[in-house]
Amino acid sequence: MEKVPMTMEGYRMLEAELHRLKSEERPRIIQQIADAREHGDLSENAEYHAAKDAQGLNEAKVAELEDKLARAEVIEPAKLSGTTVKFGATVTLEDEDSGDKVKYKIVGEDEANLRDGKISISSPIARALIGKSKGDSAEVTTPRGARSYEILKIEFK
Repeated sequence: MEKVPMTMEGYRMLEAELHRLKSEERPRIIQQIADAREHGDLSENAEYHAAKDAQGLNEAKVAELEDKLARAEVIEPAKLSGTTVKFGATVTLEDEDSGDKVKYKIVGEDEANLRDGKISISSPIARALIGKSKGDSAEVTTPRGARSYEILKIEFK
């Protein structure tokens, strides 16, 4: 079983989503199924079939979240240190072409959110940065073409 790296924040986010699916979505869907059954013949009852499909999707999502939580490897970035980029690092980069500066925190796949400056450990940028040190350059192939970034700062917070 492969471990799923995530921060405590990501772990809690998945727990909250799992709780919501079990305590809110599951009972709502069960009620929809019960209401649809009252309409009679189930073979031609579109509401019933839609509710059963929703139930299947919800249960699949519950199973997926339970699996990820069971395999979670919670890593607390504030307890990490070092001079190379790794999971949990907050990295300040400078685009070597435009001079633009960006700051990214490398997190688990489920907690990535570019607007918040959080990128997935499996993203092209993170993969290019892992193992590099301050002052190193990283070549990244992005949808807009190849980019080169210089690592200005590595923090663990």
